[in-house]
Amino acid sequence: MLVSYSSSEKDGEADSEAAATATNNRSSPGRRREEKEDDSLPASKKLKTEEEAPKSRLPLPGCLLTMFPDEVDPQTDDSSLHGGRIRSFKHERGNWATYVYFPYRPEEEFDELLEELLAAAANRGVALTLQKEFHLSLSQTVVLRHHWIQPFTQSLRAGLAACRRFVCCAWRLRVYCNAEKTRTFLGMEVSTGHAQLLDLVRVVDKTMTEFHLETFYKDPSFHVSLAWCVGDQTLKMKEFILELQSFVDDHDDGAFMLRLDCAELRCRTGNKTFRFPLET
Repeated sequence: MLVSYSSSEKDGEADSEAAATATNNRSSPGRRREEKEDDSLPASKKLKTEEEAPKSRLPLPGCLLTMFPDEVDPQTDDSSLHGGRIRSFKHERGNWATYVYFPYRPEEEFDELLEELLAAAANRGVALTLQKEFHLSLSQTVVLRHHWIQPFTQSLRAGLAACRRFVCCAWRLRVYCNAEKTRTFLGMEVSTGHAQLLDLVRVVDKTMTEFHLETFYKDPSFHVSLAWCVGDQTLKMKEFILELQSFVDDHDDGAFMLRLDCAELRCRTGNKTFRFPLET
């Protein structure tokens, strides 16, 4: 079917298009100049200009580049930087390794005994590394999110409010290995104060359960770790553990007794340490 238009309709449409074009040209003279200049450039020069555009951006300052580090620092998982130790869990930003413990401050007599124990182990082919600091653990090492730290420590403080200080002693050497079989420890097992330590573990476990974290071992062997070596050396160290024990039993004409004053429980999470003094 043919559709016919009157001459007046055609003229009106033409006038409208012309008016719109004129309006656009008047409203954006810069645009007309840009289009004219762009059209005047050779194709090769246009391509070169487009390729150079991204390179003209200024580089970011170094301080901005380091403001938001990667989730994982490769060096934190490099075992060569930690004496061959391997992490039990992946290090991630916002995750804080956390554990509860009693600190032990060694005496001069204790340092002398450690030198004897390390020398005797070395003669048996086991190179032990001294602990940087000594403590008695009342929890496993768990992963705590940063925003949990305050309510977690508040829960611990409330649970420990009625707990009283006491003294525990240790003298018998034992060999321990972690669950991953990546490190073996020489420790000194607690012989007195076991019942009081179990009471404290129940308090700590209650807080762990509140935050859906792993509780302590069901039948714990409370001890102070003295030294460690890489890998599972349990069988080899048990072969000469009695020899090492003789250094403890006959130290300076009498048995050495490690005495730990359980007066202040601590919680270490990342680089923060929280202290919980017990009642006298």
